[in-house]
Amino acid sequence: MRGKYWIVLGCITVMLAGMISGCERETDKGTNLIGTEDKTPITFTYYSADGEEDPWTDPVAQAITEATGVTLKTEYPVNGSNDKIKLMIVSGEYPDLIFAKGDGATLIAKGALIDLTDLIDTYGENIKKLYGDQIDKLQNSVEDPSIYQLACSPVDNQIFTTAGSAQLQWAVLAYNNYEIPYTLEEYENQIKNYLAAYPTINGKETLGISISCSDWRWYITLANPSGFINGYPDNGQWVVDDDDDYSVYYKHMSSGQYEYYKWLNRMYNEGILDADFATQQYEDYMAKIAEGRVLGILDSKWDYEDAEKILKANGEYDRTYAGLPVTLNEDIKNSILYDQGLSTGWGLAITQSCSNPDRLIEFLDWMCSEEAQILLNWGIEGVNYGIDENGKRYVTEAEQLKKDTDVNYEKESGVGYHTYPFPRYGDGALDSNGDYFTSNNRETTIANYNEEEKKALSAWGVESLLDIFPSTESFGQISPYGAIYQWSFPQKVEDYEASLDAISYEYLVRSIICSQDEFDGIWEEFQNALIDAGALDVNGIVTELLHEKLEAWTVN
Repeated sequence: MRGKYWIVLGCITVMLAGMISGCERETDKGTNLIGTEDKTPITFTYYSADGEEDPWTDPVAQAITEATGVTLKTEYPVNGSNDKIKLMIVSGEYPDLIFAKGDGATLIAKGALIDLTDLIDTYGENIKKLYGDQIDKLQNSVEDPSIYQLACSPVDNQIFTTAGSAQLQWAVLAYNNYEIPYTLEEYENQIKNYLAAYPTINGKETLGISISCSDWRWYITLANPSGFINGYPDNGQWVVDDDDDYSVYYKHMSSGQYEYYKWLNRMYNEGILDADFATQQYEDYMAKIAEGRVLGILDSKWDYEDAEKILKANGEYDRTYAGLPVTLNEDIKNSILYDQGLSTGWGLAITQSCSNPDRLIEFLDWMCSEEAQILLNWGIEGVNYGIDENGKRYVTEAEQLKKDTDVNYEKESGVGYHTYPFPRYGDGALDSNGDYFTSNNRETTIANYNEEEKKALSAWGVESLLDIFPSTESFGQISPYGAIYQWSFPQKVEDYEASLDAISYEYLVRSIICSQDEFDGIWEEFQNALIDAGALDVNGIVTELLHEKLEAWTVN
């Protein structure tokens, strides 16, 4: 999720003096982009369920408008709520372009989205090229093969950076002689060792572990880690048993959940887990991390990276975090690098309210073109990146420092700011010149490691920080179904999941803050409550949906 709703403690603001056009190549045109044939100025309204205020004034946005004539007027959720979509459905009035996340299925059922199939056939040369032989996965269902949404999942994506399944400060790893914690027990011991030696940091109480669960982020810091620690790929609130004919289970009824939350309960009772974990606001959580006094977190990189940028701006690289392959025990294989392939179900859609869908699909098709993808990911040639003697794009050290330390870099420069949730090539994908579409690849990642990261590489005897994880290749296959949390579920499933999630939030918090003697009783009560709410029924429904999708994609 892209929205950031907190005020940072301090940051370095990058002021771009202007857009400088550089030497042109076949796919690098600076601000002189070829663009679409029709560049008549036009404004489309756009709602993004994962968006934030976008005045469309950054240099990349202006270059997009120059190439296409299109300006996007963006609406976005207020305080993380998507109630606005419900109001759209009641009124029947929609923006031209919409990214509805999990509400896509509801909009389809209400007839709010148009079928893009014929438009793609007519105008979508770049769309078809981007999705390639996976374009059939965009179809809604076996019964309704219409394409309503262009998937927001990156195509041909490779993983070069990761937060792992748990994170520790580099200072903690250094204190523990860079021993890699592979299990929760080892992770816990390293935190306790450091806590005993440094009860305060920068004059404030050291916190062993902190997470933030007072709003929707409970999914990110409370629910998601329970799957990662148990070796499951990221399917949101679902777990798929690939070895049992792809059976699907509601996650908090699956193997290992009891053990993980019992561990968190013990961490809470021993004073290792932040006592405010369930009630603290996201801003408070970020402030604690930015102060450098939280040793361990259980989070996703995008959720805490702004706090890390503040630490880096202050020169406190040792207080930033290492992503680690922690699992419940040594018998579980960490699956963070498992390739989930193209995920479909969440994506951009054109609504029935759009008066000029032809022009809008032309715009979306241009956004999938090579020149647009380079602009979106790299920015303005001569400003955000250069071309080396081999004709390859590169980012200067000074520009990379801005990217690493300025929390406003994306928003002010536009670099990377307009990629998600638009269709896009993933990290590691190559353009027609054999150059990377994005600046995130193995070579540049290794070249940009800071001194703390290099110390760990030396201690571990590896080239990349990913080399301590089970490799992507070791899993032997790419997921045939993508990430289930991005599916467009029927309303019945959405209702079931909403009920189960509400029960889970309540009981997971209760199970952590209770005494250790009370845990088993509360956990049993929790499992019974899930069953009473229909968990077994919805497990069967989602399993059947998965089988239908696999059959349809195999046929196509």
